[in-house]
Amino acid sequence: MQQYNLQQDKRGCRGAIVVAEARSADDTTLTRRCVIMKLPDFTAERYLEAKRQNAAAVLILLPQNISTVPEDVIQGFMVSESEALKKETLMPVYVVHEDEQLLCMYAEVKLAAATKSASILVRVLRSMVTATAFQILVSNNSPIKAITDNSIITLEGVLPGVGADPPTIVITAHYDSFGLAPWLAYGADSNGSGVTVLLELARLFQRLYSDPRNKAPYHLLFSLTGGGKYNFLGTKRWLEENMDHAESSLLHDSVAFVLCLDTLGSGDEIFLHVSRPPKPGTPQYGFILQLEEVISSRFPWVRFGTVHKKINLQESTVAWEHERYGMKHIPGFTLSHLEDPRSERRGSILDTMSQVDIRKLKRNTVIIAESLVRYMYNLSDKGSPKEIQVFKGSLDILDSRLSALMNMLTSVPRATQLMDKEPQQTLLINSLEQEFKRYLQQVYRHTFRQDRKDPDVTFFDQMKQPMMMYRVKPAAFDLFLGGCIAGYLGVVYYAIQNFGSLYTKLKATVKSKQQ
Repeated sequence: MQQYNLQQDKRGCRGAIVVAEARSADDTTLTRRCVIMKLPDFTAERYLEAKRQNAAAVLILLPQNISTVPEDVIQGFMVSESEALKKETLMPVYVVHEDEQLLCMYAEVKLAAATKSASILVRVLRSMVTATAFQILVSNNSPIKAITDNSIITLEGVLPGVGADPPTIVITAHYDSFGLAPWLAYGADSNGSGVTVLLELARLFQRLYSDPRNKAPYHLLFSLTGGGKYNFLGTKRWLEENMDHAESSLLHDSVAFVLCLDTLGSGDEIFLHVSRPPKPGTPQYGFILQLEEVISSRFPWVRFGTVHKKINLQESTVAWEHERYGMKHIPGFTLSHLEDPRSERRGSILDTMSQVDIRKLKRNTVIIAESLVRYMYNLSDKGSPKEIQVFKGSLDILDSRLSALMNMLTSVPRATQLMDKEPQQTLLINSLEQEFKRYLQQVYRHTFRQDRKDPDVTFFDQMKQPMMMYRVKPAAFDLFLGGCIAGYLGVVYYAIQNFGSLYTKLKATVKSKQQ
């Protein structure tokens, strides 16, 4: 499990040296043991019980194919995972993919826990002679160090509108992922789906804007930000650079609104999260009307709602990306199929492609694209969303492209602490930048480095550690074997010390038999 410090708030756990016997979560004695759990076993109650008993570690076995796991098990694990990451703990938690040997170990420790219902005498005698145990070893040759020099990368690109100083619509999404183990955090729905929708919108509107006669009186500014899972640090630094230092930034001009895309890959609900309800006559209000019209006309089974949450500057965490813009007095909102910003689905190692429905992702992309184009070109007076559909034919939204983008984004884990250090993650950032350059103009790559003395977030290294498993006899067997050896040596010693009398008795016995 990862550990990080978000300012003064410490969460998660570091790795540690572990030499402990494997035990099932069903076992009653977990002190100084390594507790083995499969997905259904990992509940908040069992995790807290392991902590209460001072277990040496927890080892979670992750299925190779998440799509085969029942939805209720996934939901339960996500809730427990979210709870485990909220506080700091000294008990290390490790996650590993299942294999044949690990499943064999799990079955045996599970069986050992089940047989403890037998009488204690029978259980002890059987364990001394026949039982075997598993020793878990995690070695750590070097001390774990804090990482304060992480860099966060933000990409931006523009589609210039027509007219003199037209207003700007900002479309943004964060690309990083979050979960119990950074190397297993693929973030398909949160927020690979939001990035996919953004990249498809960039392609669609580039096709529209490629003909000067079709340009709308709006600049479109697209941005992909890092650090989204840690108070949207990439957005914060990007805004500071644009608002405080870059005089030519489009954010200095008239911003109609900021549209943040977050977790749009499933569900039959779309929620618009705002910090302040927009007033009639404002650009935000006009766009929301178009959203409602498109949904009610073409997708009446989709539930649309507005969620109002004020920005609380006293809170240590930022719920949605638009709140970062709100702090700079830039109007914005977030679209998501999640109603609660604290939803466990926003950060889980089980957020894989099995959690994304490409058909619903396409539907949500259609809703957002059609709503945007109707607002930008003022199409309300020209017909209903059913009568006028802009994105069809050559401008159709392609399932194959959405699938390809999602596969690209989920091909590597996108945890924030990996994005600037690992070659595969660097290649992904380069690929996203190439997508921007393919469809947008004035593409810039911003790299923000943290203050080493006062970092916003502190990570820790050694997020991957080797683990070894040994099949051993339990301690009771060593005790039994030691007793047998001591008894044997006692018999030999007694025989040597009393050899004369023993010999005399043996000789007398032999003579009596001969007579």
